Amino acid sequence: MGSVDNILGKLPPSARTWVESLSWQQRRYMLSLCHLICAAPAEVQAEFLDDYTADGLVTRKLEDQETKLRVKQYLKDFHIETELTESVLRDYIRQFYTHSAQDTRRQPDLYLQSALKLVFSTEERNNVFSYILGFELLKMMFQMSWFQHEKLYRIQRNQEEFINTYIKPIQHAHRINGIIVPRDEGVFFAKRNYFVQTPDISVKKLVELVMATFTTEATANFGFTIIRHPNSLSFDYDYIFEPEPNAIFS
Repeated sequence: MGSVDNILGKLPPSARTWVESLSWQQRRYMLSLCHLICAAPAEVQAEFLDDYTADGLVTRKLEDQETKLRVKQYLKDFHIETELTESVLRDYIRQFYTHSAQDTRRQPDLYLQSALKLVFSTEERNNVFSYILGFELLKMMFQMSWFQHEKLYRIQRNQEEFINTYIKPIQHAHRINGIIVPRDEGVFFAKRNYFVQTPDISVKKLVELVMATFTTEATANFGFTIIRHPNSLSFDYDYIFEPEPNAIFS
């Protein structure tokens, strides 16, 4: 009984009461479902959990007006036009599962655990808004030119950390996907051409690139840091996006 109590003890009290109240036949059904989920590939787990839980999670997220309004304001501050509608929230919850499933290539034993936390934990559900904010910011940065990247990191307090955490991975993804391909980097005028080039990325490709470059955890942490400490990311829209093609010559 020790191992059973140890497992059941990790459930919320109401869930444990429900599990212990099941008849033998119902317990067989539950065990069969547990076996099928655990045996399924991570992508199938993600699809199942999305279909089974997304509606309830969206409802709970819509009820969390305080966090929603804060994230909405941050998006506005960063000049990001994404609206946090029910449809957008559902798409992001589905994406959260898919992104987590993709991360399992590095941590295969943590996927189902993280998904269950999302269902049962209020704190983990709040993490979805952090993920949304982080993902939207990374999408914005993926669409910046390298010249704009330079202006962005130059106004950060910790430039080196920001470059290594965000700028270098994004520019590496630009290179290997043929989005921005530096040629003759040592030639002054050649540098000007690629350095100010604005990436041309489709919406679908943009999402794929962010998911392939940054883990779910890194994305959510980025958003959470900004929600917790609004000044953690210095941002000046007019300065970063103002056309200054001659500035790199100064």
